[in-house]
Amino acid sequence: MKRRHRVLAFHIGKFILKRTLKFVTLLFAVVVLTFMLVSLSPVDPIQSYLGAEMMVVSEEQKEEIAEYYGVNQPKLQQFFKWLKMFLQGDLGTSLVYRQDVLSIIQEKFVASFALMALSWSMAGILGYALGVIAGMNKGTFADRAIKLYCFVLASTPTFWIAILLLIVFSLWLGLFPIGLGTPIGVVSEQVTWLDRLKHILLPAATLSVIGVSNITLHTRQKVIDVLDSEFIRFARAKGEEGFTLFKRHVFRNTLFPAISVHFASFGELFGGAILAEQVFSYPGLGLAIVQAGLNSDVPLMMGIVVFSTFFVFIGNLLADVLYTMIDLRMKNGEAI
Repeated sequence: MKRRHRVLAFHIGKFILKRTLKFVTLLFAVVVLTFMLVSLSPVDPIQSYLGAEMMVVSEEQKEEIAEYYGVNQPKLQQFFKWLKMFLQGDLGTSLVYRQDVLSIIQEKFVASFALMALSWSMAGILGYALGVIAGMNKGTFADRAIKLYCFVLASTPTFWIAILLLIVFSLWLGLFPIGLGTPIGVVSEQVTWLDRLKHILLPAATLSVIGVSNITLHTRQKVIDVLDSEFIRFARAKGEEGFTLFKRHVFRNTLFPAISVHFASFGELFGGAILAEQVFSYPGLGLAIVQAGLNSDVPLMMGIVVFSTFFVFIGNLLADVLYTMIDLRMKNGEAI
């Protein structure tokens, strides 16, 4: 048993090392591509920085601002300067927010993480439940209805679902706020957890509704495969049916693979969060990256891209590690 655990740990460690090396290469490519795209933007970063004050600033002052932020330097020099700062743990200063990029990411990520964690949990629970219902009732009306629901939502844009929920539950029914993360005109010390929950529920529901499809269809197929196995036939021969059959055999053989698949949805979750935050004006990383792109804020854009790439990598790595553990344990003849 100890030898099996050592072999499992060795394979997982080797796998993580390989993926980390690939991630470093991918991160460099993403950073270079992002810098090129932002640099080619026709938006003048100094004009975006000055805003309405552009009329009262002299050319000498504009040149001083450009020199201070380094936007008057050649693009290649700007990139290597940013790369050197990045390797030292400094992501620069945002032109839009006029704050340290790392502090902005920390502040915005708290809101985004709460949104993504809530929606990820809701999607996982609902998706697994629907997948089990569809798999346990293969070929019935419930199975066909759940599959139709998944196929429709899989091809539905996130922003359209967000707008639809906003119209129905905020404008027509008035059950939830129209947007933002907290009530307007209320200082942060006076905002209650109930206020934050009301503002986060609709964006979270948008992401969870979209994220249900993948986990539902995967779980459904896993349930069907388990029900077609020999040990299920033996269990049924002993008189086990319904919830008892699910609890004793289906649950333990489908939950772990479902969780591993759900971890792989981090990339889609982060991309969907950007659109949902834009529709609901939710103060997270999604809204910040849109502002950075529209105003050619290179430091903020680069910082968020690096952070989001790392975030998605962690999610995919966890999913792959779980897959590797499942595969190795099955090869070694261990129960999952």
